[in-house]
Amino acid sequence: MKKILVTGGAGFIGSNFVKEIIQTYPQSEVVNVDLLTYAGNLENLKDIEGHHNYTFIRADIRNKDKIEEIFAQFEIDTVVNFAAESHVDRSIVEPEIFLTTNIIGTQVLLDVAKRHWKINPDDKYCRNYRDGVKFLQVSTDEVYGALGKTGMFVETMPLEPNSPYSASKASADLIVRAYHETFGMPINITRCSNNYGSYQFPEKLIPLIIYNCLNSKHIPVYGDGMQVRDWLHVKDHCSAIETVLRKGRVGEIYNVGGNNERANIEIVKLILDVLGKGKDLIRFVKDRPGHDRRYAIDNTKITTQLGWTPKYTFEEGIKETINWYLDNLDWVEGVVNGDYLTYYQQMYEL
Repeated sequence: MKKILVTGGAGFIGSNFVKEIIQTYPQSEVVNVDLLTYAGNLENLKDIEGHHNYTFIRADIRNKDKIEEIFAQFEIDTVVNFAAESHVDRSIVEPEIFLTTNIIGTQVLLDVAKRHWKINPDDKYCRNYRDGVKFLQVSTDEVYGALGKTGMFVETMPLEPNSPYSASKASADLIVRAYHETFGMPINITRCSNNYGSYQFPEKLIPLIIYNCLNSKHIPVYGDGMQVRDWLHVKDHCSAIETVLRKGRVGEIYNVGGNNERANIEIVKLILDVLGKGKDLIRFVKDRPGHDRRYAIDNTKITTQLGWTPKYTFEEGIKETINWYLDNLDWVEGVVNGDYLTYYQQMYEL
């Protein structure tokens, strides 16, 4: 990896990944492309601003001319595609933006990479690519749909997405796979469980709970709160992606999970206890349409084949996360803008 394009690198997971790559590979050049929509924030990357091996470009991945320009200027050899609309609630209200960004944006990146990486650019059916190039699609376990009380997601399961968000991510995964099967493009796909950690936008469950606790606001909990998720610390996720970039077999999919299954209501009560708040802040609200009941990731493939394992226990990870938000209240207030407040006041009638 010499010239790495990270898309969506100003978002929660992307910004953590950009900083890890710069630290781990000081000789590599990282180009971060982000449109800076509501969840993209350059404050997430303030500590590497001006780093000699880092370049930020504000751009839309759907803009083919701009992506072409970036590939030509920086001679990109690796793409890690985080860029996506990712909040299920918003996808129910505004599905179009999810379909265009998550599907068309991915296809644009693939098309441009294909043209720049082929050994014989005049042969449109050429399956030979330069050495050392790779396209890594960062996906989600939500593409698999929902599990019952038992079982885990494995990479060979059929895709059965249940929301516009997960359907758009499943579609993008299939396009990435098709470019490998049809054109021989060197790709990998990673599918992660629910991430948590520093710099997460406060529409997601854990930072939403923390923010509302600190402001003595009601905490909305869908249905009975017994939806189960596997929680993965963002730093573990970033190390898994880096491992797949180095060791992943071309064309393969790798599930990434944290081995931490927890019910949503359990998470809420844990954070309330840590922050010394009462359970009276909990407000059960009508469940959202198509809400998957349980997710669980089987890590066997990435752990046995590539040697990656998560380092964080949930207990130490959630403590670190809560402390980060307490120490960075200015960042939290900075991202909690009118759009966020209006959206959640309307959604939950708070």
